Amino acid sequence: MNIGIILAAGEGTRMKSRTPKVLHEVMGKKIIQYVLDACEDGRIDKKVLILGHGKDEILKALKNKDFNWKEQPIGEDKPYGTGYAVMQAVDYIEDSSTVVILNGDVPLIEGKTLNEFIKFHKENKNTASVLTADIEEPYGYGRILRHNNQIIGIVEEKDASEEEKKINEINSGIYCFDGKELKNVLNELDNDNSQNEYYITDGIKMIVEKGYKVGGYKISDTVQIKGVNNRIQLSELSKEEKLRINKKHMLNGVTIIDPDNTYIEKDVKIGIDTIIYPNTFLEGKTEIGEDNIIGPGTRIQSSKIGSNNSIENSKIIKSTLKNYNKIGPYAYIRPNCKIGNYVKIGDFVEMKNTTIGDNSKASHLAYLGDGEVGKDANIGCGVIFVNYDGKKKHKTIIKDGAFVGSNSNLVAPIVINEGAYIACGSTITEEVGKNALAIGRARQVTKINKGKDRYK
Repeated sequence: MNIGIILAAGEGTRMKSRTPKVLHEVMGKKIIQYVLDACEDGRIDKKVLILGHGKDEILKALKNKDFNWKEQPIGEDKPYGTGYAVMQAVDYIEDSSTVVILNGDVPLIEGKTLNEFIKFHKENKNTASVLTADIEEPYGYGRILRHNNQIIGIVEEKDASEEEKKINEINSGIYCFDGKELKNVLNELDNDNSQNEYYITDGIKMIVEKGYKVGGYKISDTVQIKGVNNRIQLSELSKEEKLRINKKHMLNGVTIIDPDNTYIEKDVKIGIDTIIYPNTFLEGKTEIGEDNIIGPGTRIQSSKIGSNNSIENSKIIKSTLKNYNKIGPYAYIRPNCKIGNYVKIGDFVEMKNTTIGDNSKASHLAYLGDGEVGKDANIGCGVIFVNYDGKKKHKTIIKDGAFVGSNSNLVAPIVINEGAYIACGSTITEEVGKNALAIGRARQVTKINKGKDRYK
């Protein structure tokens, strides 16, 4: 069994935030969720979170996720350190297990890397393994000491000699242990050091001193081991992840005009030959089909978009579009809207909880709330679905082929039947029959010579 112990008890004081550090987001996903997903992708069978600061908020944010957790006691009278944190999970460690220790604030570690790391550890029959990397400026990192390609120790920056400081191979803080020996190490660790903390790196030293084998698995992609300690690092990793995501989509057949200014979250799916223009945000579980033109200036959240649509300078939230639609500019499609095929939703049209059928259009300046619009219908400029009576929402139903003239108010609940015609400027409060003409306005009255005396 592979067990992942994820250290997420830190206070994150350098973030200067009321939100626990691991709940901050990188490209729309919480830092801790990245680590949990990497464990899942890396075939880690059991995940154990070590929580402390912000425990309740973290558990609430991860509700219904698959993991175990243990609390790390915190306070002035309690010890600190990575070793002490791992000690909290000792009840989950099985003698025959392989244990991977990760940090909850290192979001870009990949499941593939963890899987290869575990494989390296097992195939080389190591008692412990360390994930390492070569970096040009290793200041601040623990340095890896090797002999005959085996790790013989890890020296921290403050304890390193001038010669040791020249070493470029650094400790990522990610480890692999045989379960039985890890439990022995945790039982033997002490905090006899200047910081009065328990260090898991001391466990590596103990294993070496016992004559067991410690391997170092070196990766070239150093972004995967970068942690988040402040808002600057959060921004840097967000930029890295953004470009990674965009490159993946481009390699899969999506045209992104300006990758530096296009924001696509990790769970978004996009079909081939779709074109994404700058300043577009695609978020959540959004799925986009093929041959679409999206943007510029568009934001789509957790929506499903078909193929051959054009969406410009608009916002779509938790809604569904089929194919060959033209949306925007400046349309606002709020949750639970369903748009058919060959539909036009034009500039400054707002929709909410409304279905609109094939070949219908609302070209500009309309509000369609809590409605059902059939096929081949026309919603004129300035039309309002008057859906709220002050206490309840009511439904407007417009059937196939109906025409609603400009500047009309449809006071729900109301039905406009097939082929009906609403004269512009009307306020309609009663059902309109099939193929009927409804006029709901006062007759024009003109008073001769009663206007403003402007012309002589």
